[in-house]
Amino acid sequence: MANITDEKIIESLRLFGLTRYEALAYYNLNSMVEAKAIEISEKSEIPRTKIYSVLRRLDEKGFIETEKGHPHIYRPISPSLIFKEEKNKLINQLNAAEMELTYNHENQIAKTQAPMWLIRGEEKIINKEIEIIKKAQKTINMRIGFLYKNELEPLKNALNNEVRNNIEVNILVSNDLYENNKKLDIEKIFNNEKIRIYKADIPSVKMMIRDGKEMLHIYSKFKEKYIPVKNTSIGMWNQYEDICENYDKRFYKSMEKSKNRKSKMKNNKNSKKLNNLN
Repeated sequence: MANITDEKIIESLRLFGLTRYEALAYYNLNSMVEAKAIEISEKSEIPRTKIYSVLRRLDEKGFIETEKGHPHIYRPISPSLIFKEEKNKLINQLNAAEMELTYNHENQIAKTQAPMWLIRGEEKIINKEIEIIKKAQKTINMRIGFLYKNELEPLKNALNNEVRNNIEVNILVSNDLYENNKKLDIEKIFNNEKIRIYKADIPSVKMMIRDGKEMLHIYSKFKEKYIPVKNTSIGMWNQYEDICENYDKRFYKSMEKSKNRKSKMKNNKNSKKLNNLN
């Protein structure tokens, strides 16, 4: 009778497409190193009438090897090799399924008459932000007027991953940005020259635009120092491409103004230094 640990291992093996008898046979053969069919049948409590077909299928699936003779001798393939190969197969299958489901989901969303939804709650909004970032193919443009508690770290990680994939990331950030009651310097925190960050006088709202095709507007009530009040946040997820494209164009205009302002301030600073030297 298998104990709880044995059962967990057997169920794990079944994730690789094995039947229960196949998993039992492979599991017990591992502890035997090599064995005859009758010995495996007895240790695994698999009926003798079924053990030969079970072992044949395990051989075909690459879990064991068979030394033909009278009788045949069976040996398990190393678990480390099996698990590495089977895990890769599972990951590839899951990735393919995710891509197909995402493609179908987004196609259906695009066909709906009103591709706009409300998202309530900080956690759901942050999850949607990360989801949108991961879908980017060309650009992510963000306007950050406030941050939720503990939002910055997952946001930073997701954006840094995207710039490594050659996604253009632009951020307009409030001059007064706080997280956990602490004023932040986003440029120092991100410390990534590939992420273009410009300070701007923007209201306490957030906006994210992906590829000019998908957009998320985020609003909240606040207490002191722009700290969002819990359970008051609303995200407006928008996939009207015309609206998203229009907001994207307006973002670039705002970014250009902030960029020029930053350049002018830098030039003025350099001029003052030269004057002081003279």
